[in-house]
Amino acid sequence: MKTFYITTAIDYVNGSPHLGHAYEKVLTDVIARFRRMMGDDVYFLTGTDEHGQKIQQSARARGIEPQAFVDQIAPEFQEMCRRLEISNDDFIRTTEPRHKEVVCQLLQQLFDKGEIYKAEYQGYYSTRQEQFLQEKDRNEDGTWPEIFGEVSEITESNYFFKLGAYQQWLIDHIKANPDFIYPRYRAKQVLEFLSEPLNDLCISRPKERLAWGIPLPFDPDFVTYVWFDALTNYYSAVADKSDLWPASFHVIGKDILVPPHAVYWPIMLKACGLPTPQSILAHGWWSINGAKMSKSTGNFVEPIEFVDQFGVDALRYFLIREMSVG
Repeated sequence: MKTFYITTAIDYVNGSPHLGHAYEKVLTDVIARFRRMMGDDVYFLTGTDEHGQKIQQSARARGIEPQAFVDQIAPEFQEMCRRLEISNDDFIRTTEPRHKEVVCQLLQQLFDKGEIYKAEYQGYYSTRQEQFLQEKDRNEDGTWPEIFGEVSEITESNYFFKLGAYQQWLIDHIKANPDFIYPRYRAKQVLEFLSEPLNDLCISRPKERLAWGIPLPFDPDFVTYVWFDALTNYYSAVADKSDLWPASFHVIGKDILVPPHAVYWPIMLKACGLPTPQSILAHGWWSINGAKMSKSTGNFVEPIEFVDQFGVDALRYFLIREMSVG
């Protein structure tokens, strides 16, 4: 039997699941079920992303600890999968010991190899996206796009991963593997992004600013940056199953293709000496009145209400019929 390992993106638990989350789970489930019918040995992973500044802020707003907060929200995503009859084999949470252990192993490995260094950074920071920004990220009028939310200027010491050293390797890899990114026209978008020099990736946050994260194994005064934590879930869930890696398909939304999944993730794997995923499928967004569904804006639809009203088969059929993949 051919092994087929497929994943969804892990959902950030700063709010309840909406129709976009349901769509990605159903789409991935349809692929997984089809491959099983074709005789493949399928392993299907989904899960939740549970660290970061937004979680810390949401927990404080409720007056509870971050772990208690994510323990309340993560079951909603597990229940959504159950109600939508998603056939996942595993559900990973990034607060689980099995995940933290692998993240620390990979970070220590890269640090020991000299791929991670400490430096001072001054720049603009988006709390909503939990990432540092550059001038090129601004709108033409000098404002920041709404997707970044509140942006502030900060100066602090952090640890950096030598992302830029692998830029040409990644360009060559994308060109040599036309099935690496689907739909294929999105590969052009990635290559356009890579036409500018890559900055090294900030992979940490000082504990004094962000306490809710995985401590760096080589410096406990810092926690792991969200992407180095979250992206590793695809590997940490199967690190003890040597026959499953690399993943056959990562199914994700188009908003996290560039740079996280198409740039950060393959380079992280290359630096760790691990094979890259075979394909990344980037799907589109469900919208309401022309705007993307978003938990942060409150512009979303509760999928289980549709299941209660019309039944799960009707909702699953509608989602797959109405959205052109990609």
